[in-house]
Amino acid sequence: MTETGSITIRPAKSSDRDAILAILHPIVRAGDTYALPSTWSGEAILAYWMAPAHRVLVAEMDGHALGTCYIRPNQLGGGGHVANAGYATHRDAAGRGIARALAERSFAVAREAGFTAMQFNFVVASNTRAVVLWRSLDFAEVGRLPEAFRHPSLGLVDALVMHRRL
Repeated sequence: MTETGSITIRPAKSSDRDAILAILHPIVRAGDTYALPSTWSGEAILAYWMAPAHRVLVAEMDGHALGTCYIRPNQLGGGGHVANAGYATHRDAAGRGIARALAERSFAVAREAGFTAMQFNFVVASNTRAVVLWRSLDFAEVGRLPEAFRHPSLGLVDALVMHRRL
């Protein structure tokens, strides 16, 4: 377990499922930051996020889960030394350092697991909060996928491929 200020980050437990779903469900439904079907059921969302190959973390403040992330291999075989991850913060907790604390802890967890780098394959370019955060944490934009994401209000927007060494 790691504490960052008043944010505690720990491995997720099965008893966290409802709290994790409360974070993820509105994000998936909005359809503006994750390339996941906005019509997915709660069970489908949890099955994706908490897949057996994922190391899932939860960020808490005052005993309330306000963020979550997963870490997994970006690819199998020869690409298995590069991590991939997904992050989500409760909509009422934006701007409180949850995502940054999760990211920093996830880098340590990934290093401990033997990963040498982390790559995000599909950062929606219009998700400016995420793009600013990743750049501030030394991620480089190594690719741009033109009009790869169908945003519900902006139409087709680019997706970024971002990478950093661990």
